[in-house]
Amino acid sequence: MQDEGIPFRDIAKAIGQGLGIPVKSIPKEEAAAQFGWLAMFAMADVPASSKLTRERLGWVPLEASLLSDLTLPSYFNPAARALGT
Repeated sequence: MQDEGIPFRDIAKAIGQGLGIPVKSIPKEEAAAQFGWLAMFAMADVPASSKLTRERLGWVPLEASLLSDLTLPSYFNPAARALGT
């Protein structure tokens, strides 16, 4: 992953836009009721980094970043994916 520390809300917003559904912030208590066991992951502040992988293995990301990938029409549209767009 070439992105560093993408806020969960930005990922949720991109997914909502791709699916054509609204995204809103909700209180922790409501999130726990809505998402069950998955809520702890959504609420965790655990920014991811590929720094160690890059340094130790010499890995260089070649593909699009997560957020730019989520904006591609093919990400949420199987017909577009089949056409390679």
